[in-house]
Amino acid sequence: MTLNTIGLDQKETKDIAQDLNALLANFQVYYQNLRGVHWNIRGKRFFDLHVKFEELYTDANMKVDEIAERILTLGETPLHTFDDYTKAAKVPVGKNVSEDEKTVRLIVDSLSELLKIERGILDKTDEVGDEGTNAMMSDFITEQEKTVWMFKAWLNETV
Repeated sequence: MTLNTIGLDQKETKDIAQDLNALLANFQVYYQNLRGVHWNIRGKRFFDLHVKFEELYTDANMKVDEIAERILTLGETPLHTFDDYTKAAKVPVGKNVSEDEKTVRLIVDSLSELLKIERGILDKTDEVGDEGTNAMMSDFITEQEKTVWMFKAWLNETV
């Protein structure tokens, strides 16, 4: 086993960085979805959702930066083109979504996909002792689970 400067196995960090790049691609699509629904929301719930979507895309933008910086910390290069993002992303793309329930559903579906990816990274980083990435995933998961719960309540659905 060859350790890198931060004390992690080089092969394992390369694998984790690859998973983080997949997360980064999905977060970029999620971020763009949030921008789209923020701009295009219509109806009686416009004011509430417009503000909420701005809050979420501001947070997603910060998380995109955190993910990219973690990839760099692990010694790899973050994806940085739309072509890379669209090829790697599993998050649904929301095109011309403006009706309140459809916008919220898009966000719930996007977060559900992000949570799957993050849980996989959390498990892998736990096994290899990558506390930095593990803590980041844990924080993301906790916050996103709460957001899903709130949006599911808004939709009058259970988690």
